[in-house]
Amino acid sequence: MTDGLPDVELRSDTFTLPTDEMLEAIRRAELGDDVYGEDPTVRLLEETAAEMVGKAAACLMPSGTMANLASLLAHCPRGSAVLAGDRSDIVVYEAGGASVCGGLVYRPVVTQPDGELSLSALTAAMPEASADPQFAPVGLLCLESTHNLCGGAVLSLDYLRRARAWALERGLPVHLDGARLFNAAVALDVAPAEVARSADSVQLCLSKGLSAPIGSMVVGTSSFVERVRRARKMLGGGMRQAGIVAAAGLVALRRMTGRLREDHRRAAELATGIAAIPGLRVDQVATPTNIVIFRLDAGGPTAERFIARCRERGVRLGTAGPGRVRAVTHRGVGDGDVARALEVARVVAGEA
Repeated sequence: MTDGLPDVELRSDTFTLPTDEMLEAIRRAELGDDVYGEDPTVRLLEETAAEMVGKAAACLMPSGTMANLASLLAHCPRGSAVLAGDRSDIVVYEAGGASVCGGLVYRPVVTQPDGELSLSALTAAMPEASADPQFAPVGLLCLESTHNLCGGAVLSLDYLRRARAWALERGLPVHLDGARLFNAAVALDVAPAEVARSADSVQLCLSKGLSAPIGSMVVGTSSFVERVRRARKMLGGGMRQAGIVAAAGLVALRRMTGRLREDHRRAAELATGIAAIPGLRVDQVATPTNIVIFRLDAGGPTAERFIARCRERGVRLGTAGPGRVRAVTHRGVGDGDVARALEVARVVAGEA
């Protein structure tokens, strides 16, 4: 807190706090033992998520990391290779779980600035001879939208369809890391089911911009989701009276998706303001959502020093790799917070 004002929290949309409606829903939730499949609130959440995303079934998970990991384990036998972007969250931020827990091999593919994995690069990453025992057989294609390290970039529906067709030709399922799936849907002005249509499975997060305190969902076919449930149990993710989690998740899905447009608008204003500050350069994306990534010119403070000095002045920023600063808008960031963040950034960028 600076000068009596609370800090402007731009490190992540995971800092969102549950709404009063969520807290009341938690208090009133009808509960049962979800490991036995008997929590009615969890069942309702799973049915709601599956319907919204256009899939047959869904499974509540404690976190997005576990949701992605369980999905990879459900898709691929041990010894398989997984195609994923070299800047994807699955490869960069999820602790190598697929290798450690599932015996899977990451086969990273260069991520384009717009978050796409070019089909030619995917083809080049396939073994020359799939029957050759020296090659791990590829078992899955992973995509990400919106794309975190590409500044919240959104994969176009056309690209998703082409990637799906490429995968089908090779007998590969497609998993979409849609932690911010609803941000992508809002940015494309389509239903979330349209974004998910080209994927066999999708992970979506309830505790980022949707403001639930915990939880992610995996959606897909009924048989796939049953395999995910087994993987969840193996990983220690089986929860008992999980309706207290699901109650907030239901409010997130029913009430919080439409307001994401506000976050996108504020992120666009933040990006425009940062781009106008001498010494700062914004990484532009084709379809901006709620993530802004920028760099500092040589001769100014380093990214680390810039972040530290902004924090001293009550503005909290994150990193997005060497030399890159990340700012994420969410329900806890208002118009006044954006203005304050820009003023602080202007002052700090001007310091030698």
